[in-house]
Amino acid sequence: MNKGRKAQQAAREGAALDTGLVVRGHGRHYLVQTDDGQRLQCVPRGKKSDCVVGDRVRWLPTSPGEGVIEGLEPRRNLLYRQDEWRSKSFAANVDQLLVLVAVEPVFSESLLSRALLAAAEAGIETRIALNKTDLPGVAAARERLAPYTTMGVQVMELALKADAAVSLGTLAPWLAGKTTLVLGPSGTGKSTLTNLLVPDAQAQVGEISVALNSGRHTTTHTQWYSLTAGPIGSGAWMDSPGFQTFGIQHIEPMRLASLMLDFAEPATRCRFANCTHRQEPSCAVRAAVEGGQIAASRYRIYLELFDELSRPPIY
Repeated sequence: MNKGRKAQQAAREGAALDTGLVVRGHGRHYLVQTDDGQRLQCVPRGKKSDCVVGDRVRWLPTSPGEGVIEGLEPRRNLLYRQDEWRSKSFAANVDQLLVLVAVEPVFSESLLSRALLAAAEAGIETRIALNKTDLPGVAAARERLAPYTTMGVQVMELALKADAAVSLGTLAPWLAGKTTLVLGPSGTGKSTLTNLLVPDAQAQVGEISVALNSGRHTTTHTQWYSLTAGPIGSGAWMDSPGFQTFGIQHIEPMRLASLMLDFAEPATRCRFANCTHRQEPSCAVRAAVEGGQIAASRYRIYLELFDELSRPPIY
């Protein structure tokens, strides 16, 4: 290391690093909100960056409105999905997750289950919200969600466009004072909900896009919003892009049952500690399926995921 670099490193190590919150990212450019509410564009030190929205970071100013990220504060959790080729992080330091599905388009129970598993693996409390309950197909949607209610996941019903006031009233007690991430497939109403919770959301997106020079595509990156100026009155909201796939390759197949609320207790009563719940004798999980305590649809999803996670990786 030459003298110039040594001097720069010594200056960084001797400086008092400021802290801030990552509210949006695009490539290697991040918008960091300081503790006094100011926002500045930052880049990470070095070529690699592990920052995600919700991270607390340590940074140094480099010029007016700009800085460099020197490191991450410890995370409480990280929610992400992973397939054979790459990982996609949604957010860090999340208090709770809202999985938003809708009567139309018809939601995939496999995608829903994958999101719930990823949240369980990260230790994040989760609820499901069914939107568009004013549409004719609501009875069928309720029936498909019945197993999740039975196993202890709270399902809230919303009609964000037909009755925004009642829908916000349903959500408000749960959202207040917490940092909530919303996940869901495209078309479920995430943008509608964000605009109800954050009245100036579109203005913020425009300002951030200009700051990061990332255009005005609002559905490709997670974004953090404060709820203090909206109808909830406290807390934070993280809007995420819609997804059509949700890999959970970071979860070991033998951990699946323990992360599925309806499987976890029966799995402790299986004859074999390493039971896969597929063909072993005296399997309490299969007995629960046969007895109706576990829905057949949930067992089909378990088998699908177990087989998927048991395949050799593709190189």
